Amino acid sequence: MKPLRIGNFSGFYGDRSDALREMLTGGEVDVLTGDYLAELTMLILARDRLKDPSAGYARTFPRRLEDCLGLAHERGVRIVTNAGGLNPAGLAGEIRHLADRLGIPVRVAHVEGDDLTAAYPGTLAAHAYLGGFGIAECLRAGADVVVTGRVTDAALVTGPAAAHFGWRPDDHDRLAGAVAAGHVLECGTQATGGNYAFFGEGDVRRPGFPLAEIHADGSSVITKHPGTGGFVDVGTVTAQLLYETGGARYAGPDVTARLDTVRLVQEGPDRVRIEGVRGEAPPPTLKVGLNRLGGFRNEVVFVLTGLDIEAKAALVREQLADALAKSPPGEVRWELVRTDRADADTEETASALLRLVVRDPDQQVVGRALSGAAVELALASYPGFHVLAPPGKGSPYGVFEDVYVPHVGTPHGAATHESAPGVDTVPTAPVPTAPVPTAPVSVSHVAVLHDGRRVPVPPPRETRPLAVVPDPPLPEPLPPGPTRRAPLGLVIGARSGDKGGNANVGVWARSEDAWRWLAHTLTADAFRRLIPESRDLPVTRHLLPNLRAVNFVVEGILGAGVAAQARFDPQAKALGEWLRSRHLDIPEALL
Repeated sequence: MKPLRIGNFSGFYGDRSDALREMLTGGEVDVLTGDYLAELTMLILARDRLKDPSAGYARTFPRRLEDCLGLAHERGVRIVTNAGGLNPAGLAGEIRHLADRLGIPVRVAHVEGDDLTAAYPGTLAAHAYLGGFGIAECLRAGADVVVTGRVTDAALVTGPAAAHFGWRPDDHDRLAGAVAAGHVLECGTQATGGNYAFFGEGDVRRPGFPLAEIHADGSSVITKHPGTGGFVDVGTVTAQLLYETGGARYAGPDVTARLDTVRLVQEGPDRVRIEGVRGEAPPPTLKVGLNRLGGFRNEVVFVLTGLDIEAKAALVREQLADALAKSPPGEVRWELVRTDRADADTEETASALLRLVVRDPDQQVVGRALSGAAVELALASYPGFHVLAPPGKGSPYGVFEDVYVPHVGTPHGAATHESAPGVDTVPTAPVPTAPVPTAPVSVSHVAVLHDGRRVPVPPPRETRPLAVVPDPPLPEPLPPGPTRRAPLGLVIGARSGDKGGNANVGVWARSEDAWRWLAHTLTADAFRRLIPESRDLPVTRHLLPNLRAVNFVVEGILGAGVAAQARFDPQAKALGEWLRSRHLDIPEALL
């Protein structure tokens, strides 16, 4: 059977506006997917919905579609997107109005049932991560455009693949292969050289968007349209496979994909085959993302220039101590960033930054009292006093948490595998710190077809609790030899990202010898030494020999998630690059 060509035209809310047209005109494609939803995006859309109950979806998508809907219809390309956000029915309705206005006979369907906000008082948005079979139902019924709310990112690919090839829910290996392809596509140009550790190896000024040629057995080839920028190789695909993942089991609502079974083969220029992916029954629970208001924050950044940086920072802290003591914020964080250097030839490079961040449930506590105290120091503090921007009155920040709920309606007596003997079971329903539901939570996955029919999507008949995969044997270590102190990034690549308050750093080697050294050298303890802010946090290392990779999960390093802005890099996007910049004693044979 001919492979199904699925492309991506959006990796986030705000991605390149001309990508949809580029993907429609650049080469052959059957389905185009647009991923708009991240944890922070759900909070943004929730705040939009507070102002306007008819809002809650990505408003840029209809504007992008207006220019390309006729072209997609002419070429028979179907479009699947989660741009529906908190209001997929609303976006589907707007697309129908758009099609009528343009005179294009387009059939629009949507998927709903993920919205559990009413069940979690105190949240701005609470949404279950649904799978791809609602999308598949819409496509099988003839939809040209399918809009969803919160589905897993990979569901945008598994749904069309299941519809095209007739896969059933128990086709776990095939579904797992599609999950791997979907995970590579979901962040757009990150698969074609964007944000890539070895970006200098190709022209990444304007990388093209990726596509996957998916086969009936679940294997795929990751590629891009001819003539577009960037590049696709084993490294770019490995980097994206590791992005925002954890251990060997990559769980989703349709299937748990075994990342330790993935095999990558460079099939030709800009063509990487993904094969061998094994799948298991999905966990018995669905992830639910909760977004709520965490309180208010304020920030002042003092510029310290020239000599006596430490003494200047100490003076400011002492001067503001009284103001902070009068009405103490719930959280006070000072951070001195030594961007200065001695005998600098510009004022910027002679300056360090002292950052003060305060948080509290009460806006008044972090607002004008603190702002006034900081401004009053203008003529009464260290020499050269100034700040990057005037402090404000305090702004709201969000908190993201995840909880887990059962697949509602799971048939009585459905098969549920037990964990392997001797393996610790990962809790499938951790105790939430957010508000608990007031009543039993009901997740009703429903495909709303283009003709208005509502088709319930049943939960999986077979589930399997997650269990930690025991580490595989380590490769043979390299023989002893001379070493040289050098940056780790000379021999390894890395990509990092966020999942709630946790971060992951995927690290891979580009040769077998480098892998043998990496697997023995970069332990969890070594990671803690290289990344000091992780020293008091749980750090778990997962080995993935097929990818010549190790994946580190650092729990709690991002506090309450990206919207809380707990650290300098709140999404841990550059954590991997920081790790690559650290120096180790590296065998000279690898350099």
